[in-house]
Amino acid sequence: MSLWKRGKVWWVYFYIDGIRQQYSTNTGNRKQAQKILDKLKTEANARRHQLIEVDPDMTFGGLAARFIASGIARPHHLYHLKILLPYFSEIPILRLNKAQAEEFRRRRQTNKQLKDATVNRDLSVLRRVLYWALDESLILVNPLARMRMARERRTRRQVLSVEEEERLLAVAPAHLQAMIIAALDTGMRRGEITSQRWEHIDFSRRLLFVTRSKTPQGEDREIPLSQRLCDLLVRTRKEDGIVFTYQGNPVRIIKTTWRSTLRRAGIRHIRFHDLRHTFNTRLMEAGVMQEVRMALMGHSSGQKVHSTYVHVELPVKREAIARLDEWMKHQRAQGGQNARSQTETSTTSRDGVRTEAVEEEDTG
Repeated sequence: MSLWKRGKVWWVYFYIDGIRQQYSTNTGNRKQAQKILDKLKTEANARRHQLIEVDPDMTFGGLAARFIASGIARPHHLYHLKILLPYFSEIPILRLNKAQAEEFRRRRQTNKQLKDATVNRDLSVLRRVLYWALDESLILVNPLARMRMARERRTRRQVLSVEEEERLLAVAPAHLQAMIIAALDTGMRRGEITSQRWEHIDFSRRLLFVTRSKTPQGEDREIPLSQRLCDLLVRTRKEDGIVFTYQGNPVRIIKTTWRSTLRRAGIRHIRFHDLRHTFNTRLMEAGVMQEVRMALMGHSSGQKVHSTYVHVELPVKREAIARLDEWMKHQRAQGGQNARSQTETSTTSRDGVRTEAVEEEDTG
């Protein structure tokens, strides 16, 4: 027998080159213990023939450390790993399973009222690290390969109105004001904006090149400069270095400044990322086709992994930004007319009340 029960837990043992190997299955279910034994034997046989080098004692914490040390970890990986590690850190990789992932979801949503989409992002990073381990021949299979994510509810994306934009810019600090204009006029992500360098702006052609993006399809895309963004950049132009800085230092975190600016402007809570949605919505209202909007924002032609990437010629992009400029001019002009109309109506109303009061006095 290769299985024996110690207390309420099944243990497995087998031999590799005459050396006895034994492990606890951490389960009292014999069928599950048998599956674990078969899996361990398969991995041991692969190691014996040098097909793959698997460390049965490696924990997820150790794997995460190797993943980070590899240099491929992105900021959002690091963010979610801080959440994942307290729960999965001490669990051996060979013991990871879908049931533990579901338990993690329940705990996350019990401690905090989180949306399914938030926990899906956590588990996506967990699965990504395991896929990396598979590619690096550290494991034979990804135990979460076919894990189903919770169905996410569609949420309405916030869009900043032109009137709200003006109030926001009026009270924003100079460095945040510049970032807001860049987000509204290019659709760039916050990380793309904070990483933007002067060397990647062609003033003669009025083009900005995005060279550091969250997604591969966003790398090296070109975005024509709007008139107000071009004017802003010309005023602060430098030969090299980071474009958007605070007191000469690169900007990394804007959460506190962003919230205080929203409060001073008296605007409902929106995320900085919603400025990107605002850019897309304004282009749509200006009559710009979806493919052009996607190209400017660094999106693929679909949500699937193997979808083709959009290629749109530069003149079409220039026309799209020109349409955006015209749309903004029209909106501001219309807003000014509405404000004047309201002022005239208010004045007429006050005059009417005052006249009636004088007539009453004369009658009396």
